[in-house]
Amino acid sequence: MSTLTYWTGSVSQEISGSTPFGIYDGDSAFQSDGPKIANWCARRLGYPIIDVELVDLNFYACFEEAVSEYGAQVNQFNIRNNLGSTMGKPTGSDLTHKQVAGSPLPNTIKLSESYGTYANVGGRTDVKKGYIETNANSQSYDLQSLWADVSESGKRIDITRVFHEGTPAITRFFDPYSVSGQGTLNLVDEFGFGSFSPAAQFMLMPIFEDIQRFQHIEFNDTIRKSAHTFNIVNNKLQVFPLPTGTYKLWFEYIVKDEYDSNSTVVQDGVVSDYSNIGYDFMIYSQINDVGKQWVRKYSLALAKELLGAVREKYSTVPIPGSEVSLDGAALRAEAQTEKDQLIEQLRANLEEVSNKVRYETEAENAENQQKLMTKVPINIYIG
Repeated sequence: MSTLTYWTGSVSQEISGSTPFGIYDGDSAFQSDGPKIANWCARRLGYPIIDVELVDLNFYACFEEAVSEYGAQVNQFNIRNNLGSTMGKPTGSDLTHKQVAGSPLPNTIKLSESYGTYANVGGRTDVKKGYIETNANSQSYDLQSLWADVSESGKRIDITRVFHEGTPAITRFFDPYSVSGQGTLNLVDEFGFGSFSPAAQFMLMPIFEDIQRFQHIEFNDTIRKSAHTFNIVNNKLQVFPLPTGTYKLWFEYIVKDEYDSNSTVVQDGVVSDYSNIGYDFMIYSQINDVGKQWVRKYSLALAKELLGAVREKYSTVPIPGSEVSLDGAALRAEAQTEKDQLIEQLRANLEEVSNKVRYETEAENAENQQKLMTKVPINIYIG
């Protein structure tokens, strides 16, 4: 059976090479604070009034774990806060202790490019053009069989636009409305020839007159004529009015297989999710004093938990004529409560400085500042 070892009040080993993982052993500040943390924790646990069944190696292990836990909590918050603006960046970059000022807009654009293809405003898929020959007195056309089966090897196509519109009003602006001599002079002026014709007079007309004429022509077509329109379902096109002759009806389309393939972007070697964003172990010397105080308290809680585990193993210690009961269970329970409180406090502090909360606070401050400025008397200048 092993025997108990007690803290002697002095550090017998250097911290460098004495920690379980050696993550921070090369940091001079970590090496300097290690023995101090060990002495402080031992004294907080009752030394030298009572024996502390731990040695320097135990305190060093708790110290290293406390620093790692602090870094993990802070970096978990940073990952949530910055993941949107770092996705797609190279995974080789270390973001620890660095400011990340960016926008999730590039990733939002990538997501929206698939919609842009159908909206004719961009995207990764080529929009192609095709046409069919209309037949007199025939208004229904199957674009899948007439075009896709021939030009796209039978692949499914999605029509994004059909060029089937009535004649623009501007092409009929002066006919039949421009029937007077004044209208002819206006027409000459529209082409920029008015100032070069010495025998002609012209007059600049207000723009609203042009707009009203456009509306007149278009409204006349809507009420008195069969307006040009179409209906398309499952690539089966119906055109209105009924064609009276043969003409080319153009349309734009995308190939469905190409669209499906181009709508998913897979990149290697970049930040993709929570697991590979570049936040590594913190550099102990770069942690500020506020963070180091949290590390000290967490080190003490870990040491208390470890001491409780040791004392639970040796629940009683024999002494001459009697035995002493140790408080292992109570120490472990107390240590767990302290650890939970420290982590909860740290997380609450981090959430208070998150991007979301900061933006809301700044917006509220700006609004309150504007309200305050309305109470400031405005100088009246009499000149």
